[in-house]
Amino acid sequence: MNLFEQQANEFAGRHIGPDETETSDMLATIGVRSLDELIDRTIPNSIRSKRPLNIPDPLSEYQYLTSLREIAEKNNVFKSYIGQGYYNTITPSVILRNLFENPGWYTQYTPYQAEISQGRLESLLNFQTMVSDLTGLQLANASLLDEGTAAAEAMTMFFNLKNKDHDHITTPKFFVDSNIFSQTKDILLTRSQPVGIQLVIGDFREARLDDSYFGAIVQYPGSDGAIHDYRDFITRAHAAGAYVVMATDLLALTLLTPPGELGADVAVGSSQRFGVPMGFGGPHAAFFSARDDFRRSIPGRIIGVSIDAQGNRALRMALQTREQHIKREKATSNICTAQALLANMAAMYAVYHGPAGLTTIAKRISLLTRTLASELGQLGYPVINEHFFDTIRVRVKDIAAIRAAAATRGMNFHYSGPCVGISIDETTSQEDIVNILAVFGQVAGTDLVSATFVEDDTLSNIPSSVTRTSEFLLHPVFNTHHSETNMMRYLRSLEVKDLSLNTSMISLGSCTMKLNAATELIPVSWPEFGGLHPFAPADQWKGYRQILTELENWLSEITGFAATSLQPNSGAQGEYAGLLTIRAYHAAHGGDHRDVMLIPISAHGTNPASAVMAGMKVVVVKSDEEGHIDVADLKEKAAQFKDHLAGLMVTYPSTHGVFEESISQICQIIHDNGGLVYMDGANMNAQVGLTSPGLIGADVCHLNLHKTFAIPHGGGGPGMGPICVNEKLKPFLPAHVNLPAADAAFSSNGNGIVAGQHVHAVSAAPFGSASILLISYAYIKMLGVEGLVRATRYAILNANYMKARLEKYYKILYSGVNGTCAHEFIVDLRPFKTSAGIEAEDVAKRLMDYGFHAPTLSFPVPGTIMIEPTESEDKAELDRFCDAMIAIHKEIRAIEEGNADRTDNALKNAPHTQHVICADDWKHAYSRSQAAFPLPYVRDNKFWPSIARVNNTYGDRNLICTCEPISAYVEQGQGQLTS
Repeated sequence: MNLFEQQANEFAGRHIGPDETETSDMLATIGVRSLDELIDRTIPNSIRSKRPLNIPDPLSEYQYLTSLREIAEKNNVFKSYIGQGYYNTITPSVILRNLFENPGWYTQYTPYQAEISQGRLESLLNFQTMVSDLTGLQLANASLLDEGTAAAEAMTMFFNLKNKDHDHITTPKFFVDSNIFSQTKDILLTRSQPVGIQLVIGDFREARLDDSYFGAIVQYPGSDGAIHDYRDFITRAHAAGAYVVMATDLLALTLLTPPGELGADVAVGSSQRFGVPMGFGGPHAAFFSARDDFRRSIPGRIIGVSIDAQGNRALRMALQTREQHIKREKATSNICTAQALLANMAAMYAVYHGPAGLTTIAKRISLLTRTLASELGQLGYPVINEHFFDTIRVRVKDIAAIRAAAATRGMNFHYSGPCVGISIDETTSQEDIVNILAVFGQVAGTDLVSATFVEDDTLSNIPSSVTRTSEFLLHPVFNTHHSETNMMRYLRSLEVKDLSLNTSMISLGSCTMKLNAATELIPVSWPEFGGLHPFAPADQWKGYRQILTELENWLSEITGFAATSLQPNSGAQGEYAGLLTIRAYHAAHGGDHRDVMLIPISAHGTNPASAVMAGMKVVVVKSDEEGHIDVADLKEKAAQFKDHLAGLMVTYPSTHGVFEESISQICQIIHDNGGLVYMDGANMNAQVGLTSPGLIGADVCHLNLHKTFAIPHGGGGPGMGPICVNEKLKPFLPAHVNLPAADAAFSSNGNGIVAGQHVHAVSAAPFGSASILLISYAYIKMLGVEGLVRATRYAILNANYMKARLEKYYKILYSGVNGTCAHEFIVDLRPFKTSAGIEAEDVAKRLMDYGFHAPTLSFPVPGTIMIEPTESEDKAELDRFCDAMIAIHKEIRAIEEGNADRTDNALKNAPHTQHVICADDWKHAYSRSQAAFPLPYVRDNKFWPSIARVNNTYGDRNLICTCEPISAYVEQGQGQLTS
């Protein structure tokens, strides 16, 4: 490789951890002569790819950013007044720099290990408090995917509460007010059809609800900007036994009576305009708040307040019995990835501005809107809305002329029938109002336009009956950090409480916490990508078009399929979308009755939950003693349900970390019985370039871009879950109401929309969280075909190296026919419960004292940990983790041999906080040094857990999910909560 080729390939060497010398040492430890031999022993030859991927040659990081600048210039960022749930916003620089662009925040994992997650847990608690206060409802979760899917989650929750037996639905109807956002309506159509919900769309003022309705939804303010008092409608709905969800706007709620005070049961919406760029559709954190009655049914994660082992205040994820991995097909939702990073941004926006600042922003927007409405009326354009917050609807005679004049001046409005919708936002200035008036003046034949701006607090455009009188955001956190100095220090104080990838490796099996390279992430903040509205005309996003087309083509090539949809904005959404394509295919071929989905017992918990959401019945397939799919049981059940078989959901390599030799046979059995095969792409990091879902015989798969393709986990989200399909499923990919077929069919891989066959939208934006697709685009672009294959090979090498080191001390549960694992492996800790009283959780907590996040705990096998190192970690980091695990084994042996106490030992008391270590009182049989600095390397870079072990039971029994009043905080110098 010459010097210029080396430059083009530089990224692979920076992304992949081990160098040549380390590789040789690792191979020797495993007992193989070469990396080729290891791969041959790991992946069955029958499914190995025979040709290289058709992926372009790599670019260096500098070359990539230079070329991307040219693509970015193809996007035209107009002043957007489209609204419809997406608005320009100002991201405070202190939040942009110290949170959004900070790996200490964006590389965190979901806070399942609360002791090393207290920083972002506090921020998410702030988010919940913000939502609860503004919506006037007692309970809020820590974000959902987008407004449309949040509305669908509310509908589904209401449906399940009113219809316990889905085989005998007694209350099937859900009323949808016609004035909700069109994308929300589209998603409600998608989610209602598979489970038997009947949508009734109409005007809420004319609705006549009876006992056949389980719920209703209204928009507040409406999609046309109109503000209505929904009290009477809500009262009538409740009288009929129906629940009511209000889709609303957090900024508007600083001025409007909150949904809870109007009597609503649930409020949903997007927090995007709280400092999160539009990003051509996402990612944005949706919110979901509810009356306290729904605490056992609310979807998503809830952050709650508990205590730790020392009696100190501690935060944790509460009520996790609702999690899919526990409840599977009985889960209340398949939501797995949230939008934690963006929820944190929105929460910090509220912390930075405070209640007075938010109200000021809202009033300024509303005053500008009122001025615009008044001046348009003077120009002869009637404004339809009598009452409004930030959006007006204007009746015009010549839509085409307005559209052309607006485009000439670089503006986008919302066009609907004979009306123009105009939404004003935080970035709108008085000059912008005059420019908007100039567009209408031009069409009216006058150049003489002006505006009189009355700077007062009288908002006559908001009816007094729904003017907010209640206070909000009274907690000190929203009234303290208003200077940049204070805000910077507050963000830093939270960041240092959390273990992220900038601290140490996070070896989570199935979750693939690989390097999120800075070069991949930098362009997400560029205005050419962040400033585009998702419903902008197609000629304004030619740069995005190029990126999306190329990415779709590459993902199709990598998976061995014909087409890709980038719309699903999480892995769980990808599962759901993939199953909907199977359902639509069967329906188009006379198979409406095909509703049985076979799912191995080892599958991800979201699999059965997604299948139920898609209207399917789950039949579980057994595993054999080696952890593989029991082919005999599969064959028997496929034949038993042959006439109703929809398909099989399978993860490959298996959730047990093994390339099952029988995978092609498994797929053939399903096809022979009339079904289709859905492959869960969670473990795609072990496939890229070496095999593919299409090659093994699958029909559709989803890809976790936040795993294999380097999008950060963001402390629990964002994620992306595109689906890839074969030729026969291509016509059934998701469409979108705000993306006409002419715009949707741009991809060279041909994922056009076929009338009458496609699935309705599964996400609020046409391309999901489009801005973070740039990350995966960069990942592929800079690695190139050889780099992608090399990354897969090293993911397998690193896992097998760690397995080889640890199997001398721990039992490794499963392996392939040649004794190797894929990119992850399972360590069995169950024997230690009997021999030493030590459980998997004790090992997980003790790893924190060694500076590490625990691997995946008790999944897919209870009492185990699943380890996945990824290709990004070098040998030194792998060895540090292995050394920690070996040292922990030594500590367990000391208990087994009676040299350490069974109950008072370093594992049972882990993690050890700085407060505990430095306290005057130390009564344990082991030393402070052993507790805090168990290996020499820990002294050089000690990460201190900020709390001791959390009391989960206490937190569930005493659920508090908003910021507590000051009286509930720990008193200075005390270790007990006051009440």
